[in-house]
Amino acid sequence: MTIRVLVVDDSALIRSLIGAIVEQQPDMQLVGAAPDAYAARDMVNKYKPDVITLDIEMPKVDGLTFLDRLMKARPTPVLMISTLTEQGADATLRALELGAVDFIAKPKLGISEGIQQYQDVIVEKIRHVAKAKVKRVNVSTVVTPTRLPLLSTEKIIAIGASIGGTEAIKKVLMAMPANSPAVVLTQHMPPGFTTSFAKRLNSCCSLGVKEAEHGERILPGNAYLAPGAMHLKIVKSGADYRIELDGEGIVSGHKPSVDVMFESLVPFANNVVAAILTGMGKDGAQGLLHLKQNGGFTLAQDEASCVVFGMPKVAIELNAVTQVKDIHDITPTLLGYLTQNNAGSRL
Repeated sequence: MTIRVLVVDDSALIRSLIGAIVEQQPDMQLVGAAPDAYAARDMVNKYKPDVITLDIEMPKVDGLTFLDRLMKARPTPVLMISTLTEQGADATLRALELGAVDFIAKPKLGISEGIQQYQDVIVEKIRHVAKAKVKRVNVSTVVTPTRLPLLSTEKIIAIGASIGGTEAIKKVLMAMPANSPAVVLTQHMPPGFTTSFAKRLNSCCSLGVKEAEHGERILPGNAYLAPGAMHLKIVKSGADYRIELDGEGIVSGHKPSVDVMFESLVPFANNVVAAILTGMGKDGAQGLLHLKQNGGFTLAQDEASCVVFGMPKVAIELNAVTQVKDIHDITPTLLGYLTQNNAGSRL
């Protein structure tokens, strides 16, 4: 199948560079290159692309407004082209809320050289985005978490995700009450974007959500997100659990890696509930298997509610998963398990 790609960017240079990269691929076809939202709208209707690469910052109608209208009128897989700034990260997260599948950050300096260096990443992301399931975005309903009975402070919830994961993680965390056990999170994201993502989650969740810091003690009622380009591990220090951040090497194709986080929890698996959510590839599947084999309770997001059924699919095929659930059932299931299996743990 040939992937029909529409490039939307106000920069003629970016249009030319991304267009050339697309045209070099035997499985892709450049159907158009639009300088603004008005031209893009006409090309969408005329060519019906399989993937749109979309710049956030455009004249006349900005990328977010165009994306919002697109997802309501003709949902299409979109790869956002973002800037490596705090403002760019915030706009990108809003784009993901509106239904964009994934994003790539354009270099701050040396655009031409930077895009060429990103060629393999751009091509890979377009292929991944083309396989994603997109739907009309509905207005989110207000979630009122139910307060839990007193649970052991030894309990840990671990969640890993990739493409489509920002919205999936938000759904899971928003359903958690303020007295939930500590949560550790790994989402495939570059530095800077994880800072904005943590702040965004903190503003809408009952839990306190923050970007993890090396050496800090993890506490109930809080969620800790792995910083971009840093693996997050959990270590025991006396009676406490603490964060250890590791910047060494890529693992399972990623840094941060879900496998690294899950593997670090294996020594405490009896106190761990872990979930693997939407994402491309296999990161997290092996670690989830080891958690299950050592007494952990493991969940995977089902295919119907995933944007990309990659990571959960591999975990299910490895028999690493105790239960498979719709995204809206992940939180009730893991909290229900913790409530039923709380006896005998240290408070």
